[in-house]
Amino acid sequence: MTNSRLNFAKTAPKAFKALIGFDAAARAGLDPALVELVQIRASQLNRCAYCLHMHTSDARKAGESEERLHMVAVWQEATNFFSEKEQAALALTEAVTLISDGGLPDDVYARAAGQFGEEELAQLLALIFTINTWNRIAITTAKVPGTDERVAR
Repeated sequence: MTNSRLNFAKTAPKAFKALIGFDAAARAGLDPALVELVQIRASQLNRCAYCLHMHTSDARKAGESEERLHMVAVWQEATNFFSEKEQAALALTEAVTLISDGGLPDDVYARAAGQFGEEELAQLLALIFTINTWNRIAITTAKVPGTDERVAR
């Protein structure tokens, strides 16, 4: 399949590089396993197959178990697979990703604030913002799942 949509990285290189910088800054200080869980959950909710494939592959390479990867989509019913901190992050990820469905509920924010210090919570929010942006870029430009273009950056 040939992609007839624009290549965002090549067509808007300054914006793309700025987003890469924002993404790197957002991850700083966060547990890499948590980063992947958040990116996986947002990509599931946004139905971004390109990013979902990329982040499940990254999680596997980092040692994440297949069991936990399979449970991310149903984490609320499979709480025994995730720590309280991970659950709070996943809940926040869902609320921010689906923000048009009713904003960010106070209880979801309070749960996350109870598990993360203020700076770490800000980093987590930035991570959620970036994965949602990456999802929108990949979907809009019709990125093909299974083709990881990060090595070309």
